[in-house]
Amino acid sequence: MTDPNILTNTSLTVAGLSDTDIRTAVRTGALVRVGRGCYLHRCDVDALGPVGVHRVRARHAGATLGPEEALSHTSAAALHGLELWDVPLDLVHISRPATRRGRVTSQIHVHPTELGDVAVVDGVSVTSVARTVVDLARTLPKEQAVIAGDSALRLHPGMREQVSRELVDARTRHGLARARTVVPFLDGRSESAGESLSRLRIAEAGLPRPILQYEIVGGNGRRYRVDFFWENGVVGEFDGRIKYSDPRDVFDEKLRKDAIRDAGYEVVRWTWAELERFDVVAERLRQAARRAAKLTR
Repeated sequence: MTDPNILTNTSLTVAGLSDTDIRTAVRTGALVRVGRGCYLHRCDVDALGPVGVHRVRARHAGATLGPEEALSHTSAAALHGLELWDVPLDLVHISRPATRRGRVTSQIHVHPTELGDVAVVDGVSVTSVARTVVDLARTLPKEQAVIAGDSALRLHPGMREQVSRELVDARTRHGLARARTVVPFLDGRSESAGESLSRLRIAEAGLPRPILQYEIVGGNGRRYRVDFFWENGVVGEFDGRIKYSDPRDVFDEKLRKDAIRDAGYEVVRWTWAELERFDVVAERLRQAARRAAKLTR
């Protein structure tokens, strides 16, 4: 899907709409104001979602940047296609040389900093993926930073060394201590925001670090890839689906779970809701480990 362009007062006027027409369209919901003098059609807003709308806004702002400026932080992440979960999207983030002052308005946050490597995405300058990951690790809460960072390594599996170098280069920037806890934890084998959060919850609970995307042979002889695996014979599965749209999915999932258990593995599943009370899941995992230990005696 190609993103739509921002509609401005000028472009709408050229298209034949008067100021009254624009106000009426906004009032009726046909147009949605996404910034000062900037609009999108309601159907586009619904199709894009919050991150997509931010991406369009950021691209629009990026087209006006000077030669020593670039979109950064969450705005760069949106253009790079990184996963943004529960992050503020009201401000477009721009970085420019530290010799110039930063500022924050109702629309933009300008960061004075040394830019380093800059990429061009969709015709606008953005901080590199590795730099963006470190900027997010410095400035976002750990959960959101890990989700975005995991997605970056998932999209660019060979980028860990570059991210590590960017972390070294960030030694004089604020938030460095936070970034130093996030970057080593990143793992591109996490396939979703829920799996990234699960890894965090597992670590916070003091449980052993699992192997991700591990392949096992079920009792029916078929191979299955599981989200989390512990060498004591425990399998962890994150179920990110709110509901199964097809009854056959429920049946297939039951067959999969039975096959894994028939092969002698203890299986523990959890959902989005349980990530908010993971102590219950952690106890289930500990009980599963105890049962697995009895079987191997």
